[in-house]
Amino acid sequence: MNRLPSGSKLPVALIGAGGIGRTHADRLLRHADCTLAAVADPTEAGRDFAASIGVRWFAQPEALLDAVKPGAAIVATPNSTHAAIGLECIARGVPLLMEKPITDTPDGGERLCAAAEAANVPLLVGHQRRHSLRVRTAKAWVAGGRIGRPVAAHAMAMWLKPDDYFNVAWRREPGGGPVLINLIHDIDILRHLLCGVSGEVTQVQAVTSSAARGHAVEDTAAVMLRFAGGAVATLLTSDATPAPWNYDLGAAELERYPPQDVDALWLCGTEGSLTLPQLQLWRYAGTRSWAEPLTMERTAPMRSDPYDEQLRHLRAVVEGREAPLCSGRDALSTLRTARAVHEAAASGLAVTLG
Repeated sequence: MNRLPSGSKLPVALIGAGGIGRTHADRLLRHADCTLAAVADPTEAGRDFAASIGVRWFAQPEALLDAVKPGAAIVATPNSTHAAIGLECIARGVPLLMEKPITDTPDGGERLCAAAEAANVPLLVGHQRRHSLRVRTAKAWVAGGRIGRPVAAHAMAMWLKPDDYFNVAWRREPGGGPVLINLIHDIDILRHLLCGVSGEVTQVQAVTSSAARGHAVEDTAAVMLRFAGGAVATLLTSDATPAPWNYDLGAAELERYPPQDVDALWLCGTEGSLTLPQLQLWRYAGTRSWAEPLTMERTAPMRSDPYDEQLRHLRAVVEGREAPLCSGRDALSTLRTARAVHEAAASGLAVTLG
């Protein structure tokens, strides 16, 4: 696509008007580079939402795409629908930002990536934390060697989802639990920060539990990852406990979450250790020894809106000015790792990734 005229906005279709869809809609309605062209959602709530914000509504995405012919689309529907809707967008040449995970299965993700590549249609995936100023800073520090060679990492995604969250049936079924809904973000950030210096994830071990709620889907999981360069990581998630230790509460980048002064990711290297989202850097100023005092450098709070920056980036990718920060292939690697968590938990064995 050629660059739009100066002062104009990229018309973006929103497919799916649930919780995350409305977050995108809110940003689109006030964004400098993009605008909300129309909403597709089959529910009465979706129709009423579109009416409340004064945009066209369609029950089905195909009808929207054919009638509106948007410059791009955001797909924010249940995971199991991602592949089919994404293929409809690609068939019409519409660049798309697919909410994470890219699809519900690696096979579906492979089909979507292959179709986008064959049609030369931009495919981005909404692992929005990559757009955070905090994460971009951490990425530069790790790549620049401030923590040395990564040796270990830990991530936590712990919080309490309210009971009425599970009134939606698919959230009680396999694939709707915290591994693919929440922990996949932390898996993606660890890959994003470490793969450039420590290689890809090569092995996954995991245990899961559904004891807290008794649903068919897990409510708690403990995971171990091994990276090609030798670094190892542990991850812990549960959506059944009152706890502050998750990135969203610590980063305070989304207004719907009350902020907490906590960290949720710890990156440890041979020269230092770094936390996120608080950006605390621990190092030795002098002699390197456990008997010597450590120094801690904490960066002043960084305020940024990753969803707003993601939209700016979407337009830049559509116009050919930037490469996707999270491409379909990159997100597919994250999905394969997250899916390996379920495979390892079910088998009790380590899963090796290619």
